[in-house]
Amino acid sequence: MSEKSELLEEIDVVLIPKRRLDVSYFIYIFLTLTFITMFAFPKIYITQQIYFKSRDIAKLKREYDTLKEENKIIRASVEEIKFKNQILDTLF
Repeated sequence: MSEKSELLEEIDVVLIPKRRLDVSYFIYIFLTLTFITMFAFPKIYITQQIYFKSRDIAKLKREYDTLKEENKIIRASVEEIKFKNQILDTLF
């Protein structure tokens, strides 16, 4: 029985070598994480900037539409006042 277990342990050592955590492995992981962050952070930053600019544009568009409607109302009241003024001038 012990010979069997010894053979199995030796086969495991040959087939599944244990990976040691040495300095080169940590450097590899560090470089991989650095590479990933180099691509992730600019994308996040650009996406965030686009979001804030689009919010500003939407706000300005709402203000523009409101001012346009106010302008229509004011023009209508000016036309009404002009019309009243012309009729009153012709009557007197």
